[in-house]
Amino acid sequence: MSTAVRQRVVAPVWQVTRPARPGRVPGVVLAGMRDRGPAPVDHRLDPHPVLTLALACGEGALGIDESTGRRHRGSLVTGLGFGVGGAARVRAANVEWMQVRVSPAIARAVLSVGPAELESSVVTLDDLWGERRAARLREQLAATASWEERFALVEAVLARLSAAGPAIEPELAWAWDRIVAEHGQVRVEELADELGWSRKRLWSRFHARLGLPPKRAVKLVRFDWAATRLAGGQEAARVAADCGYADQSHLHRDVMAFTGVTPATVAGQSLIATADMAWVDHVPRLSARWGNAPASRFDGPHRPPPPTGGGTRGERVPGQSTDVRSRHRRRQPARAADAGDSG
Repeated sequence: MSTAVRQRVVAPVWQVTRPARPGRVPGVVLAGMRDRGPAPVDHRLDPHPVLTLALACGEGALGIDESTGRRHRGSLVTGLGFGVGGAARVRAANVEWMQVRVSPAIARAVLSVGPAELESSVVTLDDLWGERRAARLREQLAATASWEERFALVEAVLARLSAAGPAIEPELAWAWDRIVAEHGQVRVEELADELGWSRKRLWSRFHARLGLPPKRAVKLVRFDWAATRLAGGQEAARVAADCGYADQSHLHRDVMAFTGVTPATVAGQSLIATADMAWVDHVPRLSARWGNAPASRFDGPHRPPPPTGGGTRGERVPGQSTDVRSRHRRRQPARAADAGDSG
């Protein structure tokens, strides 16, 4: 096996291969997936705080079936949080495919569509990139003999798109990275305060550019972290306490709202377990892209990105407030909230 690629087998469904070195494109994480058979794959697709690009790498077909009866085959793109309520299933047989997880903060650049436009849906890559470009990538992937070559090919394509595509406001990229770094245990009011924005301004810009309200983003990231730990074998009571839920019943309600099943059922979900083994931090961030990674909540005050221009009337310019630091020294854990809140 090449030293550039690491492999782990997740019995009995997928063989997972991932690059051994950090990727070239901040906000993008790759993993190669091979169906190990012999029985066809059929499992629930749960929501994640990323947009996911599923690239076919051979003759086998990966499929997503929605509860509405719609069926999708081939190279697919799922929107942010797709699968809420257990509304979709992944089906495959004898298939190799590459899973590309894309931060919503970079989605428009690399996918040619913003998170808000996908609205938790699934579309074919042909619809986003056009048949010619999508077909060319499929042909190139099918012609490559190793995952190492496939990773290099896809990263080169995404790097070109990222460099040429539109950039998101650094304040919003920082806010998203902060939510991910905190595993969803952060208050929306705190994010707005640190940026020097009103909560209304943060809600409006965040929703328009990242595809969902900031409070919903917080809950989705927290759920994803909790579900991954459940799939890793941790007890529900411990997961609830460590992930910022009020109690185990609160965790149960959140998991039911996002997946339609109980925490015990999520714990046996093979795709979540696969994702956890494929990526330690499996929700990509952009910190390397613009150089202001939010620190851990236990490492001292967070600093918003440098100002991108003058502040609006009545608002502080990000990075210039000294009051934020004293507030951080008195921080309390984020308040628990039910998954149904949408603010």
